[in-house]
Amino acid sequence: MRRHLSAVPEGERAARIAWARLVEPRDRQALELVERHGAERALRTLAPSSPLGQRVSARLGNLDVPRDLEIASRLETRILVPGDDEWPGGLAALDDGPLCLWVRGPLDLATVGARSVSIVGARAATQYGLRQAGELAAGLADRGFAVVSGAAYGIDAAAHQGALAVEGATMAFTAGGIDRPYPKGHEQLFARLWREGLVVSEVPPGSAPTAVRFIARNRMIATVSQGTVVVEAGLRSGSLNTARAAGEHHRVVCAVPGSVESAVSAGCHEMIRDG
Repeated sequence: MRRHLSAVPEGERAARIAWARLVEPRDRQALELVERHGAERALRTLAPSSPLGQRVSARLGNLDVPRDLEIASRLETRILVPGDDEWPGGLAALDDGPLCLWVRGPLDLATVGARSVSIVGARAATQYGLRQAGELAAGLADRGFAVVSGAAYGIDAAAHQGALAVEGATMAFTAGGIDRPYPKGHEQLFARLWREGLVVSEVPPGSAPTAVRFIARNRMIATVSQGTVVVEAGLRSGSLNTARAAGEHHRVVCAVPGSVESAVSAGCHEMIRDG
């Protein structure tokens, strides 16, 4: 198990942790400022009267990076930033990538991400879909691929469990804080992922999962791996968003067909029809 080595200055690391408290994932104004000046200088020179300064003013007074570091230590969580050895190479494809990552679990994120496949799909999955996801995940894990998903009900959970069943590597990207298993019904799955796999989040501990954060989470699932497989997805499934992001970033995208009578496979069938 490799642990991150880094030439990133501690001030820059601390500033990225602070920015992650101040703004939502994919905040274009903040990301452009950090890209232009570096996180530390961008934070130090943030104008209170600017649109961004006004948006984050209420949170500025509550920043406490030493407390975040203490929380990370207590949770046995490491905080990664770009430039760390453990930072996953796949995220370099994003122009709105995470400011930092909270990572919990024994695996090395860069190593497992370099040979991984994402399996995503419907929460309200059928027994057919659950079986296919689990068998796909187990087969991939047996061949040395890590299985990436989002720890949601349905296909996500079946994918994680399929990999774990053959003692394979698996990691979950979450939309809330790393200390908040979501959904609550998956507390045992999260406990096993913390113990044997990885749980990754770009939002700080204590953060609640929101619609915006779920959409942001999907772009990481799509790009950290080399391909995405969709197993059961309705026409409006969030899994199709993950598949689109994977395709836009030149990843392999696959869909598992289901019954022509199954609405939960309609999104997969649309993907197959469109090539």
